[in-house]
Amino acid sequence: MSMLRELAEFVGLTRFVTQALADTYRGPWLHSPGQVFADQACAIADGATSTSGIAVLRDRPQLHGAVASQPTVWRLVDRIDEQHLGLVRQARAKARERAWQAGAAPDLEATGGYLHIDFDATITIAHSEKSGAAPTWKKSFGFHPLHSYLDRPEISGGESLAGILRPGNAGSNTIADHKTLLDLTLEALPESYRPGVDGAPEILIRADAAGATYDFAAYCRQKHCEFSFSTESTPTYVGIADAVDEQLWATAIEDDGIRDGAMVFEATHCVDLSKWPQGTRLILGKERPHPGAQLQLHNTTSDGMRLTAFITDTPARVVPHQIQGLELRHRQHAHVEARIKDSGHLGLGNLPLDAFCHNQAWFEIALAAADLISWAKLLGFKDHPGIAKATPETFRYKVLHVAGKIVSTARQLYLKLDSSWTPSPAIEKGWTRIRTAFG
Repeated sequence: MSMLRELAEFVGLTRFVTQALADTYRGPWLHSPGQVFADQACAIADGATSTSGIAVLRDRPQLHGAVASQPTVWRLVDRIDEQHLGLVRQARAKARERAWQAGAAPDLEATGGYLHIDFDATITIAHSEKSGAAPTWKKSFGFHPLHSYLDRPEISGGESLAGILRPGNAGSNTIADHKTLLDLTLEALPESYRPGVDGAPEILIRADAAGATYDFAAYCRQKHCEFSFSTESTPTYVGIADAVDEQLWATAIEDDGIRDGAMVFEATHCVDLSKWPQGTRLILGKERPHPGAQLQLHNTTSDGMRLTAFITDTPARVVPHQIQGLELRHRQHAHVEARIKDSGHLGLGNLPLDAFCHNQAWFEIALAAADLISWAKLLGFKDHPGIAKATPETFRYKVLHVAGKIVSTARQLYLKLDSSWTPSPAIEKGWTRIRTAFG
C-alpha cells in the first residue's frame, strides 16, 4: 500500500486533485483533498468496496501517518460535482503524463505506431434502490457503465482511460454516449499523444457491434481516429463466404504463428459500404466452432464454420500481414473482457453510494485505483511476469499484502519486508525502480 501511496505522490495525482478541488473549501483543511482521493484509491486497489475501506490505511498510523476518516472521504465525494468531476479527470490525465514520462509510456514500436483503445460496456448490479439504477437488458437491476481501456499487452489490466456511469436502461449502442466517451478518452491521454499533435501516434478505436454505427464511425474520423468495429453476421455475409473460392481465403494468424482452423477474406468489394466513411473495409473471418458454440443460420457457413465480420478504415499496407494482421488486431479487442472483469475487483463490482453524482465520483476514484496498479506494474515489474500480468487479487496477495516490520535505526524508520516471502526480492527491486524513475 505504501508503494501505491508513494506513486500517487510521484505522478502528482495528490497535488493535481488538490488543485482541482481546492475551491470547494472555505478554509484550511486537515487532510488535503488530493491525499484523501489518493488514499481512497489505494484502499480500493487493496480491495475496499466502500468509503469505510479507508480504514485499511487509517488503522496503521505508524506506517501511513494521519489518514482521513470515513466521513471525510464521504465529504470529499460530495464535493465532486459535475464541474469538479471534469477537473478531477484532467488531474488524472496530468498524472498519466508524468507516469508515461517516467517510463510507463506505451511501446509504439511493438504496435506499429498505434494506441489501441477498446470501448465496452458492462452491467453493475445494484442490490438496493439507488439513484440511476434501473432494469438492464440482461433482466437484472443496476447500472450500465461504458468504459475505454488502452490495451497494454505487457501487463494485465491495461490502463483505464475513461468511463461514464449510465443508468441500467441505457442502450448498448447509444451514439451520444460513445461520442462522449471518445472525447473523454482523448482528453485522458497526455497532450503529446492526442490526435492532431505533431509526432502523435495513430489511435485505433476498437468496439464490438454496439459501437458499429454510421455516426460513431464518422465521429471517429472527425476526431482523426481510425476504427475497427465488429458487425453482426448476416445471411448476406454467409452467402458471400459460401460463394468465395476456398483458395481466396487467407490463413489467420496469431502473434506467434498460424491460427489453426481459421481463415480471413476481405469482402469490401462484395457489399455496399457507401454509408460508412470513405475507405471503410469489410473483413470476414471463419473458424471451426469451439465445443459448445451456439451456431445459428446467420453466422454459420455451409461447411459448418462459424462466421465473424468487422469493419475498419485502416488503409492497406499499414498493418503487417495485411488482412490477417487486421483480423488479429481486431480479435485482440477481446482483451477488454479481462479488463472489465478486473474492474469488478477494483471498486466497480458494486457502487456503494445512494446518489448518482456520488457514484460518479466513486467511479472516477476507482479508475484512479486501476491507474496506480497499472503504473506500478509498468514502472517496477515489467521484467517479472508473475506480477506484471497478475490480476488485481493476485497483485494484492503478492505485493500489497506482504508482511513487514517497521524498524528504527539512526533516527530513521525503515520498512523491512518479510524475507521468507517469495516475491519480497521482486517487490524491493520494483519499489526501487519506481523511486528511481522519478529521480
